[in-house]
Amino acid sequence: MPVRREIPDQIVRRPLGDFSADPRVLILLGMALVIGGAATLAAAGLLRLIALVTNLSWFGALDTVPRSLAGITPSPWTVLIPVIGGLVIGLMARYGSEKIRGHGIPEAIEAILIGRSRMSAKVAVLKPVSSAISIGTGGPFGAEGPIIMTGGAIGSLFAQLFHLSDAERKALLVAGAAAGMTAIFGTPVAAVLLAVELLLFEWRPRSFVPVTAAVLTAAALRPLLFEAGPLFPFTSDPALPGWGLIACAGIGLLAGLLSGVLTTLLYRLEDAFEHLPLHWMWWPAIGGLFVGLGGLIEPRALGVGYDVIGDLLNGDLALRAVLLILVVKAAIWLVALASGTSGGVLAPLLILGGAMGWLAGLLLPGAHGFWALLGMAAMLGGTMRAPLTGALFAVELTGDVRILGALLAATVTAYAVTVLLLKRSILTEKLARRGQHITREYAVDPYALTRVREVMVREVDVLDAETGVAEAVATMEAGRHQAYPVVDGARRPVGLASRGQALHWTLEGGHGAERLGALVAGLPLATVHPDDVVAHALDVMTATGQGRLVVTDPESGVIVGLLTRRDLLQVRATTVRAETERRAFRAGLRIRRTTAPSR
Repeated sequence: MPVRREIPDQIVRRPLGDFSADPRVLILLGMALVIGGAATLAAAGLLRLIALVTNLSWFGALDTVPRSLAGITPSPWTVLIPVIGGLVIGLMARYGSEKIRGHGIPEAIEAILIGRSRMSAKVAVLKPVSSAISIGTGGPFGAEGPIIMTGGAIGSLFAQLFHLSDAERKALLVAGAAAGMTAIFGTPVAAVLLAVELLLFEWRPRSFVPVTAAVLTAAALRPLLFEAGPLFPFTSDPALPGWGLIACAGIGLLAGLLSGVLTTLLYRLEDAFEHLPLHWMWWPAIGGLFVGLGGLIEPRALGVGYDVIGDLLNGDLALRAVLLILVVKAAIWLVALASGTSGGVLAPLLILGGAMGWLAGLLLPGAHGFWALLGMAAMLGGTMRAPLTGALFAVELTGDVRILGALLAATVTAYAVTVLLLKRSILTEKLARRGQHITREYAVDPYALTRVREVMVREVDVLDAETGVAEAVATMEAGRHQAYPVVDGARRPVGLASRGQALHWTLEGGHGAERLGALVAGLPLATVHPDDVVAHALDVMTATGQGRLVVTDPESGVIVGLLTRRDLLQVRATTVRAETERRAFRAGLRIRRTTAPSR
C-alpha cells in the first residue's frame, strides 16, 4: 500500500499579511553589513589594481595613480599591449575558471537562478584580476560588471559559512553585488534599484532590507576610500520648451534603437567567434588585436573612459572627436566583449549613449551635456531593461535631481523600444543560448491571493468510517471520483481512500470484514482550511504527494470541502482571462468583447 509522506515541519500556516517577513531578516541584515564593508574594500582594491596594470602596461610606472589613456602616442605597442592582455585572460580562463569570461552580470544572474546562489572562491579572486588585466591593457570596459560579480561572490561565500536557505543566500549575494556597484559609482539608490530590477527577481523585505543595508554600508565607507560626492558633478538648467519632454522621449527612442542594433551585433559577433577554427582560449587575444587597432584611430576609446564621460557632460569635446569615440568605442567594445574577455558594460554604455545624446543635442536647445546625460541614462535603462535604475543612476552620478522627469521620459521610452524590438536583453541572451529561460516581469502570485474556499468543491461524496471494506470498494468502483474522504459519525475526516488503495485491498484479500476507518486511520492526513491561501495548499500537496486535500472547519474539524489539482487550475484560468479577455463598457454595460490570441 502506498504510504503517504509526513508533512515537513516547515509547511506551516503563517499569519496572513501584506508581507512574509519574519525575524530572520534581522540576521540577514547583520550579515549584509559585513558583506557591504568587504565588497567596498574589494572595489577599492579592483580600481587600484586596474590603475597598477594600466601604469605598468602603458607608462612603465609602478604605482596606482589613475591615468587616462587619452594622451598616449599611437605606436605598435598600442596594438600589442591589448593582444598580450587578451592572451593572459584566455590562459586564466582556460586553466583557472571559465566563469571569468564575459562582463559579470549574466554570470551573477545564472548563479542566482540556476546555481543556488553559490559562487566559488576561485571566481572571487580570478574575476577582478582578469578584469584589471583586461581594462588595464586597454580593454574598453568598466569596472562595475566585474565588481558586481566579485561582490556577489563575497556575499555568496560568506553566506555559505552559515545554515541558510537558497533564497537567503541569494539576498546576501545580491547585497554584495549592489554594495560593490555603490562603492564604484557612489550611487546607492540606483544600486538598490538595479538589484530589484535585474538581480533579485523579487521584491520582498527578506531581500530588500539586507541589500539596502549593504549598500548604505558601502555608501558610508566610500568617502574613506574614494573621492566624496558625485562621480561626475554636473548641473544643467536646460529651460526646455513646452515640447521638451517629447524631445527627451526622442532621445530615448534613439537610444532604444541604438541599443537594439548593438545587442544584435554583439551576438552575431559571438556567433562568428564560435565558428573560428581556434580554441576559445585564443579569442580574447583576437579581440585585443581589434582593440589595439581601434586605439591607433582614437586612443580615448581605450580603457574605462571615465574622463570621456566627464568631457561629454561638460562639452569639452569637438564634433569629430565625439563621432570617432562613438564609432570606435562601439566597434572595439563589441568585438572584445564577443571574444569572451573580462570586463563590464555600464561604462561603455554610458559613453556610447552620451556620445549619441551629444550628437542629437546639436539639433536641440540647451547644452550638449544635458542631452548627453539623457543619452547615457536612456542607453543604460534600455539596454539593461532597467529604466528606473538608469534614471536614478544619472541623478546620483551627477548630483542634479532637477532633470529627473526628463530622465524618466528618456529611459522609459528606450525601455519600451527595446522590449518591443528584442525578446532578450544583452544580459539574458547569453543565458538563453545556454538553454535557460528567464522572465523579468514581476507579478503577485495569484495563488497567494486566492483563498481555498473560492475554488474548493463544497459538495463532497464521503465514505463512512464504519463501512465495511468490501462495501466501500464496491462504492468506489461504481462511483465517479478517484478518491473519497473517510469520515466518522460527526463528519470529521479520519483518512482518504483512493481507487488505487481499493485495488490493492482487493488483490491483497482478507480485508472484506474490516472497517474502512481502521485501514485508513493509521495514515497521516493532510488538511487545509477554507481561509488558507491556495499557495499554502500547493505547498502541502507538494510536501505530501497528495493530489487531493480535505478542507475542514478550523474549529470543529468537520469536512466542508475537497481541493483537487484540477480546482487549482481555476486560479490559472482566471489569471489568463484577466490578461487576454478585452471588454469595452459604456454606462456600465458591456458593449464589446474580444479575446486576444493565445501567446
